[in-house]
Amino acid sequence: MPSKNPVALVTGSARRVGAAIVRRLHAAGYDVVIHHRNSEGEARILQAELERGRADSSLVLQADLSQFDRIPELVAKTLGRFGRLDALVNNASAFYPTPLGTVTPAAWDDLFAANARAPFFLSQAAAPHLQARGGAIVNLVDIYAEKPLHRHTVYVMAKAALAMMTESLALELAPGVRVNGVAPGAVLWPEQGKSDEAKAALIEATPLRRPGTPEDVAEAVRWLLMDAHYTTGQILKVDGGRSLA
Repeated sequence: MPSKNPVALVTGSARRVGAAIVRRLHAAGYDVVIHHRNSEGEARILQAELERGRADSSLVLQADLSQFDRIPELVAKTLGRFGRLDALVNNASAFYPTPLGTVTPAAWDDLFAANARAPFFLSQAAAPHLQARGGAIVNLVDIYAEKPLHRHTVYVMAKAALAMMTESLALELAPGVRVNGVAPGAVLWPEQGKSDEAKAALIEATPLRRPGTPEDVAEAVRWLLMDAHYTTGQILKVDGGRSLA
């Protein structure tokens, strides 16, 4: 029998923003699929935390989203465990600089695979099951999908593709499935580090004069999935107003 609760598949959700999204959706009543690539330990710790709150409410799945055949497998395993799929959150991403003159086909393929190709093919695989439930998709975009980021040309191109995919799929999948995006600003600093001067400059350029939190993004995702019943094809900026500057 299908789960009595709505089910959300969240990619890249063992840690950082993805983990905050999983926690928020779980607290809102979703059963959740925690996808990871190389973070098995963190995924299991998160699952144990959720299971203490509500038993049999989570599933951990590992997949390298650059491997095409693993993508429909994620959807199939979700259905095999819970019998339904109500929400897809394309959160998994790759982010690193690609200065002009150093870009390789491997870097191009890697950034586009994580930020555009995998979200598209996951959405395609999930679409019939989301249609059956009147479900929704939320894509984690970026405020830099609309304007360039120095030394990150390939990344911003991939995120721009994801932004257009959000709008296009909103048309293609209407009226049965809503498709929206969230574009975070300064929420978490890059894992490869950022200088104190660069952090201060970003905060200075943010009208709210502070960084956001993963929970800010998670609540935006929850709202788009659960409460934004007449909203589709939109990308919600959760950036403290920085995109206005």
